[in-house]
Amino acid sequence: MPRRGKTTRYQSPLLAALDELERQKQSIEEQIRGVRGLLNRGDGRRGRPVGSVLAKTGPSRLSAAARKRIAAAQKRRWAAYRKSAGKSE
Repeated sequence: MPRRGKTTRYQSPLLAALDELERQKQSIEEQIRGVRGLLNRGDGRRGRPVGSVLAKTGPSRLSAAARKRIAAAQKRRWAAYRKSAGKSE
């Protein structure tokens, strides 16, 4: 059976420490709420900032000449790849 005399002797400092920790906890929670409030503040928009991306009016279209240039460049890349792959074997 526990002794009652020793627990009452330590109870007062422990209660004082507990009260101080509770005050510190409340202070820290208030500071956290303040920081969260600052982080959540914004201009009311979500996503990208206004003006960061140009508005598209429709699908992009390539001219016939641009398609030919792209196709020729891709053919050159594949030819160079095949040439280098053939040498390594």
